[in-house]
Amino acid sequence: MTELKDMSKYKNRAPQANRGVTLVELMVALSIGSFLIIGAVQVYNQSRQAFVINESIAKVQETAQFALDTIEADLRMASNFGRSSRGDSIEGRSEPGDDNPLALPAPATCGVDWALDLTRPIVGSNNAYGLGCAPPVATAAQPGSDTVTIRRATVDPQALEVGRLQVQTTRIQGEVFADGVVPPAFDPTTSATHNLLVNSYYVATSSSLIGNVPTLRRKSLAVTAGAPSVVDEEVAPGVENLQLQFGVDVDRDNTIDRYVNPGDPILDPDEAGFIPGARVMTARIWLVVRSIDREAGIVDNRDYEPGDVDLGVPDDDFRRLQVSKTILLRNART
Repeated sequence: MTELKDMSKYKNRAPQANRGVTLVELMVALSIGSFLIIGAVQVYNQSRQAFVINESIAKVQETAQFALDTIEADLRMASNFGRSSRGDSIEGRSEPGDDNPLALPAPATCGVDWALDLTRPIVGSNNAYGLGCAPPVATAAQPGSDTVTIRRATVDPQALEVGRLQVQTTRIQGEVFADGVVPPAFDPTTSATHNLLVNSYYVATSSSLIGNVPTLRRKSLAVTAGAPSVVDEEVAPGVENLQLQFGVDVDRDNTIDRYVNPGDPILDPDEAGFIPGARVMTARIWLVVRSIDREAGIVDNRDYEPGDVDLGVPDDDFRRLQVSKTILLRNART
């Protein structure tokens, strides 16, 4: 009997050991789990939003830095013509009233002066597209943006090439040629051959890579089918405005006397206010860069005023960044 009683005791306890959670316990567990899931989702959304914002900022900064570096590389070396930095000592340069004294082949577009005006290694237009050759058919120049044209030569000597505008220079003289033959006045052993480089930077209203996005473009001197030509290429989509000012030394004492806009009369030989001895020593550049895509909810109350232009407060959903830099022209000093 004792053994039967003991078995009965275990039998009565079995249902209690297998009993599940109550409804109250289940609701409490669901509530705690829901709060944890909601918190995790909120943290994820906030992290993702911060990532998207940081990525957008990084892209705009990267575009601005790339565009600045590209223009700076040209500006810094303006007036470098190989072994000489004096454009007025190079034969074959374009001269007022005698645009092409050596009858050199010139690009069919942009004009002879664009390629051969070596006495002015850096020129520009203020708040307008001032180049003699139009932008590509598919786009237009950005209103209120400057242009800048830089003339120089390659840093390293180059091989002779028929049809390419090249410069042969010594320490005291130089000559432009395009027939692939060193000019007779020069000894190949005591002079160097460099390719002539001419680049014009401007802002277009629409990118050829990404529709409806403003972009920095560049017209460059090249050679096509054995003759000088001009190529137009996209540099940095997202650049919305380009502004420049030139630091000018007017009395040849190697110090900057004033900053002027591109096309200022003191730099233009055709203007009454032209100062023959004026030299551009530095270039101050501003860029306004815009994000490629819209960002809903972004608030930008800044009044953008690069250089001498007022672009106003933007009323759209694009992120913007304004950057500036002053660049010393290495070959400007005497």
